[in-house]
Amino acid sequence: MNVDKQEMHDIKAWATIRETSIEIAEAIFELANNDETLAEQIWSEGSDEVLKLAFAKTKADRLFWGEQTIERKNI
Repeated sequence: MNVDKQEMHDIKAWATIRETSIEIAEAIFELANNDETLAEQIWSEGSDEVLKLAFAKTKADRLFWGEQTIERKNI
């Protein structure tokens, strides 16, 4: 994902507010083409595509999407 430092800071803040893993937030914004309104919709509705992309960005076995813990083995 090619974003500048300010956009990355904003994505991290967005993830923190929503108690969501940064990898998931990055994947959401990537799929939303950095459109925050669309990102919010994706975050609310969920997306298997986001999960695949998010786990491709990390070696972690668990990521957090709000109050839900997503495990790599379930993707």
